[in-house]
Amino acid sequence: MPELPEVETVVRGLRRTILNKTIKSLQINRPKIARAYFSGPISKLIGRKVFEISRRGKNILINFDDNHTLWVHLKMTGHFYYFPKERPTDKHDHLIISFRGDKNSLRFNDYRRFGYVRLILTDQMHLQKGLKELGPEPLEISLSDFIALFRSSKRMIKPALLDQTFLAGLGNIYVDESLYRARINPKKQTNTLSDKKLTELHVIIQSLLRDAIKKTGTSVDSFAGVDGKPGGFQKYLKVYGREGKRCGHCGASIKRIKIGSRSTHYCPRCQKL
Repeated sequence: MPELPEVETVVRGLRRTILNKTIKSLQINRPKIARAYFSGPISKLIGRKVFEISRRGKNILINFDDNHTLWVHLKMTGHFYYFPKERPTDKHDHLIISFRGDKNSLRFNDYRRFGYVRLILTDQMHLQKGLKELGPEPLEISLSDFIALFRSSKRMIKPALLDQTFLAGLGNIYVDESLYRARINPKKQTNTLSDKKLTELHVIIQSLLRDAIKKTGTSVDSFAGVDGKPGGFQKYLKVYGREGKRCGHCGASIKRIKIGSRSTHYCPRCQKL
């Protein structure tokens, strides 16, 4: 699933391509299959201008000038593509949006069909289940609030960091990479970490996310930006997806274990419990 850097990459791509443009037409491709994606009468957006595009956790929020917001979650394999109109439509392009005076169109593509697109009144967004429960943004939380968050919780750190109500936007890739860089065992209890170690983790998470955003995200499966190009951060991963390979710090073999049904990659020598 695309995580914070990948979703932020998409949001920035959308800002470059469709911000302040007015929708000319909407096409739902293969309506019977795509019907489950869409909630709300999205045809109401015809003639409306894209006013603002933002991210909350792993969610994309596209605001229009009529108090409506298109709330999009990419889930496992969702993509936004901004392609020339003459490019053939893919069978997994479920929503195609054309804009006035634009030779390109915006396509929502999702071959596994787990993603969703919902039209919500903008002033009601803060009440929506799936948004109102989200925890603080990792790139915005202060150090003091970060430490207080861990002090208020007593649980294993890997599941805690994956919990979107704890911190919003992190997933398997960046949690494994952050814990490795901070030399924290993924089974460590949140309330047992010292202020010094939490300060280090806070810096690492934020610098890691910023670096991944700068390199347009990680493509380990199918992620691509709105231009169809993959991210570039995957070649900088140190533990994720590297089971059996040598740790770049100590030379030990990278291990993969299951924690709460999720795969976890770590170095047993650098990240001792």
